[in-house]
Amino acid sequence: MKYLIPLLLLGLPSHAASVVPNFTRGTVSSETTTRTEVIEIINQVEYSTGTSYTVTGSNINIPVNPTPGASYTIVEQGAPFQFSETLMGPGISSETSIERTTIVDSFTTSISVFTQ
Repeated sequence: MKYLIPLLLLGLPSHAASVVPNFTRGTVSSETTTRTEVIEIINQVEYSTGTSYTVTGSNINIPVNPTPGASYTIVEQGAPFQFSETLMGPGISSETSIERTTIVDSFTTSISVFTQ
């Protein structure tokens, strides 16, 4: 059977050797490439809670307070005219949907020069 004998270290003095770099100059370079991608999705819905009535035109006789179903007449017969009548009730008045992607690529090069 083998016995383990503990090894005792005595407080002996130690010496360190100084380290001196053996170069006189050098360079360090690095390259970094980064890609950032942002995806945005925007959904917007606008609601109207009341009723709106709009009448526009040219060469049309429009009363001061127009109402739906009112009678409109042409001012100068035979001349060009335009007429638009819009009646909008409560509900969705407009809806917008936007989806966009933004990509940014970045490339960086760094060089460090050092001398002793």
